[in-house]
Amino acid sequence: GGGAALRLCSTRVAQGGINKPVIDRIIRVDHAGEYGANRIYAGQMAVLGRSSVGPVIQQMWNQEKVHLKKFNELMVAYRVRPTVLLPFWNVAGFVLGAGSALLGKKGAMACTVAVEESISEHYNNQIRTLLEEDPEKYKELLQVIKQFRDEEQEHHDIGLEHDAEATPAYSVLKTAIQLGCRAAIFLSERI
Repeated sequence: GGGAALRLCSTRVAQGGINKPVIDRIIRVDHAGEYGANRIYAGQMAVLGRSSVGPVIQQMWNQEKVHLKKFNELMVAYRVRPTVLLPFWNVAGFVLGAGSALLGKKGAMACTVAVEESISEHYNNQIRTLLEEDPEKYKELLQVIKQFRDEEQEHHDIGLEHDAEATPAYSVLKTAIQLGCRAAIFLSERI
């Protein structure tokens, strides 16, 4: 039986007319960000997992795991290579999560507020970019980013509800973490 060879491409996205450099940057940096967020929550759970705030952190982490899984799928579908900085984000994310948790529940929540505010702002910038490019062409990606942005905003709000702002030197800690986030975003988009 000399049947025709089948080419399986169910995980690939039709590449026709997409702005590949823009999509590569978006997916690469979002994958890196969700990877880093997973490592932050892993660090927080290592320190506070058995505390009263453990279930709250676990709930947010579970959503981040879904986000990372989706960006892993999108990387394959759009054939995007990951940032070469993943090994660094692996360690840095865990250290940030564990370090903030060592300050206690409020410190962990301050970290969450800082990171999630940065990510929400970053996702909003990406949404604007994709809307300017072609909202219909990037409909699926826009839906994913909007949903994840809303969930990151929920995490931000949860952090505030759990006394993040009562952390000693909150504004200094928040500013330092957000500077780190901006640097991570800048580097992960490009490298």
